[in-house]
Amino acid sequence: RKIYHVEIDKALARADFLKIEEGFKLDDETIHVDRIEYIGDGKDKKQIGLELHSGQNRIVRRIFEHLEYKVLRLDRVYYAGLTKKNLPRGHWRLLEEQEIIMLKMISSKP
Repeated sequence: RKIYHVEIDKALARADFLKIEEGFKLDDETIHVDRIEYIGDGKDKKQIGLELHSGQNRIVRRIFEHLEYKVLRLDRVYYAGLTKKNLPRGHWRLLEEQEIIMLKMISSKP
């Protein structure tokens, strides 16, 4: 599961939101996201949360560029059970034993 915080150059139109949510063709493949939502209270339509499981190269940027949006900021906020929530920029923390086990399991997959 990959969760991204995306900031785009203009408000995401409702029609484009629905297109992403329902899935669409991009470069001869169908793109499906697990979840899409506006971040926060939803008033800022340029801040998008996107969850997907696809590992395709640059897929988030490709989705928005295909719909004629420029990605200003792209931040992966969740990886392998790890989140940056409550961790200020430039800070770090020690991983818990269970987090280390999860990372080892992911890295050993073929």
